[in-house]
Amino acid sequence: MIIKKSPQEIEKMARAGSILVATLALLGASIREGVSTAELDEAAERFIRSRGAAPTFKGYRGFPGSICASPNAMIVHGIPGPYRLRRGDIVSIDVGVTLDGWVADAARTFAVGEVGPHVQNLLDATEESLHAGVAQCTAGNRMGDVSSAIQTVAEGAGLSVVRSLVGHGIGRSMHEDPQVPNYGRPGRGPLLEEGMVLAVEPMMTSGAAPVSVGGDGWAIFSQDGSPAAHFEFTVAITADGPSILTPWHVDEEAAAAAETAPEGAASPR
Repeated sequence: MIIKKSPQEIEKMARAGSILVATLALLGASIREGVSTAELDEAAERFIRSRGAAPTFKGYRGFPGSICASPNAMIVHGIPGPYRLRRGDIVSIDVGVTLDGWVADAARTFAVGEVGPHVQNLLDATEESLHAGVAQCTAGNRMGDVSSAIQTVAEGAGLSVVRSLVGHGIGRSMHEDPQVPNYGRPGRGPLLEEGMVLAVEPMMTSGAAPVSVGGDGWAIFSQDGSPAAHFEFTVAITADGPSILTPWHVDEEAAAAAETAPEGAASPR
Protein backbone atom coordinates (compact mmCIF):
# COMPACT_ATOMS: atom_id res chain seq x y z
CA MET A 1 0.00 0.00 0.00
CA ILE A 2 1.29 3.44 -0.94
CA ILE A 3 1.10 5.84 2.02
CA LYS A 4 0.75 9.48 0.98
CA LYS A 5 2.02 12.24 3.26
CA SER A 6 0.52 15.61 4.16
CA PRO A 7 2.52 18.81 3.59
CA GLN A 8 3.17 18.92 7.35
CA GLU A 9 4.51 15.37 7.32
CA ILE A 10 6.70 16.13 4.32
CA GLU A 11 8.12 19.07 6.25
CA LYS A 12 9.02 16.71 9.11
CA MET A 13 10.82 14.47 6.63
CA ALA A 14 12.64 17.52 5.28
CA ARG A 15 13.95 18.23 8.80
CA ALA A 16 15.41 14.74 8.92
CA GLY A 17 16.76 15.42 5.44
CA SER A 18 18.59 18.55 6.57
CA ILE A 19 20.48 16.53 9.19
CA LEU A 20 21.28 13.93 6.55
CA VAL A 21 22.59 16.58 4.15
CA ALA A 22 24.90 17.95 6.83
CA THR A 23 26.07 14.40 7.63
CA LEU A 24 26.95 13.72 4.00
CA ALA A 25 28.77 17.04 3.85
CA LEU A 26 30.73 16.14 6.96
CA LEU A 27 31.70 12.77 5.49
CA GLY A 28 32.54 14.27 2.11
CA ALA A 29 34.95 16.67 3.82
CA SER A 30 36.48 13.73 5.74
CA ILE A 31 37.01 11.35 2.82
CA ARG A 32 40.68 11.09 1.99
CA GLU A 33 43.43 8.55 1.56
CA GLY A 34 44.02 6.53 4.74
CA VAL A 35 40.66 7.07 6.41
CA SER A 36 38.84 3.85 7.31
CA THR A 37 35.17 3.28 6.60
CA ALA A 38 34.72 2.52 10.33
CA GLU A 39 36.03 6.00 11.17
CA LEU A 40 33.53 7.55 8.77
CA ASP A 41 30.77 5.51 10.39
CA GLU A 42 31.74 6.68 13.88
CA ALA A 43 31.82 10.32 12.77
CA ALA A 44 28.40 10.00 11.13
CA GLU A 45 26.77 8.42 14.17
CA ARG A 46 28.22 11.04 16.52
CA PHE A 47 27.00 13.85 14.33
CA ILE A 48 23.50 12.46 13.73
CA ARG A 49 22.93 11.80 17.43
CA SER A 50 24.25 15.26 18.32
CA ARG A 51 21.35 16.63 16.29
CA GLY A 52 18.77 14.69 18.31
CA ALA A 53 18.21 12.16 15.52
CA ALA A 54 19.06 8.49 15.06
CA PRO A 55 20.98 6.67 12.31
CA THR A 56 18.21 4.69 10.62
CA PHE A 57 20.42 1.91 9.35
CA LYS A 58 21.90 0.92 12.71
CA GLY A 59 20.25 -2.32 13.78
CA TYR A 60 17.95 -2.40 10.75
CA ARG A 61 17.46 -6.13 10.14
CA GLY A 62 20.66 -6.61 12.09
CA PHE A 63 22.83 -4.21 10.07
CA PRO A 64 25.69 -3.17 12.38
CA GLY A 65 26.65 0.20 10.89
CA SER A 66 25.21 3.70 11.01
CA ILE A 67 26.01 4.22 7.33
CA CYS A 68 26.66 1.99 4.34
CA ALA A 69 30.16 2.52 2.94
CA SER A 70 30.73 0.69 -0.35
CA PRO A 71 34.08 1.11 -2.14
CA ASN A 72 34.86 0.46 -5.80
CA ALA A 73 33.06 -2.66 -7.11
CA MET A 74 30.80 -2.80 -4.06
CA ILE A 75 27.49 -1.31 -5.13
CA VAL A 76 25.57 -1.00 -1.84
CA HIS A 77 25.21 -2.24 1.75
CA GLY A 78 28.88 -2.13 2.69
CA ILE A 79 29.42 -2.65 6.42
CA PRO A 80 31.90 -0.05 7.70
CA GLY A 81 35.11 -1.63 8.95
CA PRO A 82 38.89 -1.58 8.74
CA TYR A 83 39.15 -0.88 5.00
CA ARG A 84 41.22 2.27 4.50
CA LEU A 85 40.53 4.41 1.48
CA ARG A 86 43.22 4.59 -1.18
CA ARG A 87 43.97 7.25 -3.73
CA GLY A 88 41.92 6.55 -6.85
CA ASP A 89 39.16 4.70 -4.97
CA ILE A 90 35.53 5.62 -5.18
CA VAL A 91 33.24 5.04 -2.21
CA SER A 92 29.46 5.17 -2.07
CA ILE A 93 28.12 6.54 1.21
CA ASP A 94 24.46 5.82 1.98
CA VAL A 95 22.90 7.49 5.02
CA GLY A 96 19.51 7.20 6.71
CA VAL A 97 18.34 9.62 9.40
CA THR A 98 15.27 9.25 11.60
CA LEU A 99 13.95 12.36 13.37
CA ASP A 100 10.72 12.32 15.39
CA GLY A 101 9.72 9.08 13.69
CA TRP A 102 10.26 10.28 10.11
CA VAL A 103 12.98 8.96 7.83
CA ALA A 104 15.17 10.51 5.14
CA ASP A 105 17.53 8.49 2.95
CA ALA A 106 20.23 9.65 0.54
CA ALA A 107 23.49 8.48 -0.99
CA ARG A 108 26.43 9.89 -2.89
CA THR A 109 29.53 8.36 -4.44
CA PHE A 110 32.79 10.18 -3.72
CA ALA A 111 36.15 9.98 -5.43
CA VAL A 112 39.25 9.66 -3.26
CA GLY A 113 41.58 12.02 -5.06
CA GLU A 114 41.68 11.94 -8.85
CA VAL A 115 40.11 9.13 -10.84
CA GLY A 116 40.43 8.18 -14.49
CA PRO A 117 37.99 9.34 -17.19
CA HIS A 118 36.22 5.97 -17.26
CA VAL A 119 35.37 6.20 -13.56
CA GLN A 120 34.56 9.91 -13.74
CA ASN A 121 32.05 9.14 -16.48
CA LEU A 122 30.46 6.57 -14.15
CA LEU A 123 30.10 9.16 -11.38
CA ASP A 124 28.89 11.97 -13.61
CA ALA A 125 26.36 9.92 -15.56
CA THR A 126 24.93 8.17 -12.50
CA GLU A 127 24.38 11.52 -10.81
CA GLU A 128 22.90 12.96 -14.00
CA SER A 129 20.52 9.99 -14.23
CA LEU A 130 19.30 10.73 -10.71
CA HIS A 131 18.42 14.30 -11.65
CA ALA A 132 16.70 13.08 -14.81
CA GLY A 133 14.57 10.68 -12.77
CA VAL A 134 13.70 13.29 -10.15
CA ALA A 135 12.53 15.67 -12.88
CA GLN A 136 9.83 13.11 -13.76
CA CYS A 137 8.53 12.91 -10.16
CA THR A 138 5.41 14.95 -10.88
CA ALA A 139 1.78 14.20 -10.17
CA GLY A 140 0.12 12.56 -13.18
CA ASN A 141 3.25 10.84 -14.42
CA ARG A 142 3.81 7.10 -14.06
CA MET A 143 6.67 5.36 -12.32
CA GLY A 144 7.88 4.20 -15.71
CA ASP A 145 8.55 7.83 -16.65
CA VAL A 146 10.98 8.11 -13.73
CA SER A 147 12.57 4.74 -14.44
CA SER A 148 12.92 5.34 -18.17
CA ALA A 149 14.54 8.74 -17.67
CA ILE A 150 17.17 7.18 -15.39
CA GLN A 151 17.83 4.31 -17.78
CA THR A 152 18.11 6.56 -20.83
CA VAL A 153 20.81 8.76 -19.30
CA ALA A 154 22.79 5.87 -17.83
CA GLU A 155 22.78 3.63 -20.87
CA GLY A 156 23.44 6.61 -23.12
CA ALA A 157 26.69 7.06 -21.20
CA GLY A 158 27.62 3.41 -21.64
CA LEU A 159 26.70 2.30 -18.11
CA SER A 160 24.78 -0.79 -17.00
CA VAL A 161 21.69 -0.45 -14.82
CA VAL A 162 21.74 -2.78 -11.82
CA ARG A 163 18.27 -4.22 -12.34
CA SER A 164 18.14 -6.36 -9.21
CA LEU A 165 18.21 -3.30 -6.92
CA VAL A 166 15.53 -0.59 -6.77
CA GLY A 167 14.50 2.56 -4.97
CA HIS A 168 11.44 2.68 -2.75
CA GLY A 169 8.77 4.67 -1.01
CA ILE A 170 9.74 6.16 2.34
CA GLY A 171 8.08 7.76 5.34
CA ARG A 172 7.78 6.46 8.87
CA SER A 173 9.43 3.31 7.58
CA MET A 174 12.61 3.30 5.55
CA HIS A 175 11.14 0.97 2.95
CA GLU A 176 7.56 1.49 1.82
CA ASP A 177 5.66 0.90 -1.40
CA PRO A 178 6.10 1.52 -4.27
CA GLN A 179 9.33 0.16 -5.71
CA VAL A 180 11.27 2.60 -7.90
CA PRO A 181 13.14 0.66 -10.62
CA ASN A 182 15.99 2.30 -12.52
CA TYR A 183 14.77 0.96 -15.86
CA GLY A 184 11.37 0.83 -17.48
CA ARG A 185 9.01 2.12 -20.13
CA PRO A 186 7.34 5.55 -20.08
CA GLY A 187 3.66 5.57 -19.21
CA ARG A 188 3.80 2.29 -17.29
CA GLY A 189 3.62 1.47 -13.59
CA PRO A 190 1.96 3.16 -10.62
CA LEU A 191 0.44 6.61 -11.03
CA LEU A 192 2.42 9.30 -9.24
CA GLU A 193 0.26 11.41 -6.95
CA GLU A 194 0.72 14.42 -4.73
CA GLY A 195 1.89 13.34 -1.27
CA MET A 196 3.95 10.36 -2.39
CA VAL A 197 7.56 10.39 -1.14
CA LEU A 198 10.17 8.32 -2.97
CA ALA A 199 13.78 7.35 -2.47
CA VAL A 200 15.06 7.56 -6.04
CA GLU A 201 18.44 5.84 -6.23
CA PRO A 202 20.23 4.94 -9.45
CA MET A 203 22.83 2.19 -9.01
CA MET A 204 25.09 1.71 -12.02
CA THR A 205 28.23 -0.14 -13.00
CA SER A 206 30.77 0.66 -15.69
CA GLY A 207 30.73 -3.01 -16.71
CA ALA A 208 27.95 -5.60 -16.71
CA ALA A 209 24.77 -5.53 -14.64
CA PRO A 210 24.79 -8.90 -12.76
CA VAL A 211 25.65 -8.75 -9.06
CA SER A 212 26.94 -11.05 -6.34
CA VAL A 213 26.46 -10.98 -2.56
CA GLY A 214 29.47 -10.88 -0.24
CA GLY A 215 30.23 -13.38 2.46
CA ASP A 216 28.77 -11.13 5.17
CA GLY A 217 25.34 -11.45 3.57
CA TRP A 218 25.05 -7.67 3.14
CA ALA A 219 27.50 -6.25 0.63
CA ILE A 220 26.45 -6.41 -3.02
CA PHE A 221 29.17 -6.28 -5.68
CA SER A 222 29.29 -6.03 -9.45
CA GLN A 223 29.85 -9.62 -10.50
CA ASP A 224 32.57 -8.71 -13.00
CA GLY A 225 34.43 -6.47 -10.53
CA SER A 226 33.68 -3.26 -12.43
CA PRO A 227 33.38 0.02 -10.49
CA ALA A 228 29.89 0.94 -9.29
CA ALA A 229 28.18 4.19 -8.30
CA HIS A 230 25.11 4.99 -6.22
CA PHE A 231 23.36 8.35 -5.94
CA GLU A 232 20.07 8.90 -4.09
CA PHE A 233 17.61 11.61 -3.10
CA THR A 234 14.47 11.51 -0.99
CA VAL A 235 11.87 13.27 -3.16
CA ALA A 236 8.33 14.41 -2.36
CA ILE A 237 5.72 14.80 -5.09
CA THR A 238 3.97 18.09 -4.39
CA ALA A 239 1.51 20.42 -6.07
CA ASP A 240 4.50 22.48 -7.19
CA GLY A 241 6.43 19.53 -8.62
CA PRO A 242 9.25 17.41 -7.19
CA SER A 243 10.68 18.60 -3.88
CA ILE A 244 14.09 17.15 -2.99
CA LEU A 245 14.16 16.67 0.80
CA THR A 246 17.88 15.75 0.84
CA PRO A 247 19.43 18.27 -1.57
CA TRP A 248 23.08 17.62 -0.85
CA HIS A 249 25.30 20.59 -1.52
CA VAL A 250 28.54 19.13 -0.27
CA ASP A 251 30.86 22.08 -0.79
CA GLU A 252 28.46 24.61 0.75
CA GLU A 253 27.42 22.46 3.70
CA ALA A 254 30.80 21.03 4.65
CA ALA A 255 32.07 24.10 6.48
CA ALA A 256 28.85 24.55 8.44
CA ALA A 257 28.77 20.88 9.38
CA ALA A 258 32.39 20.89 10.50
CA GLU A 259 31.90 24.07 12.54
CA THR A 260 29.01 22.66 14.52
CA ALA A 261 30.07 19.00 14.76
CA PRO A 262 31.05 17.54 18.12
CA GLU A 263 34.82 17.47 18.65
CA GLY A 264 36.45 14.83 16.49
CA ALA A 265 33.42 14.21 14.29
CA ALA A 266 34.69 16.13 11.27
CA SER A 267 38.16 14.65 11.21
CA PRO A 268 38.29 10.85 11.53
CA ARG A 269 41.71 9.64 12.57
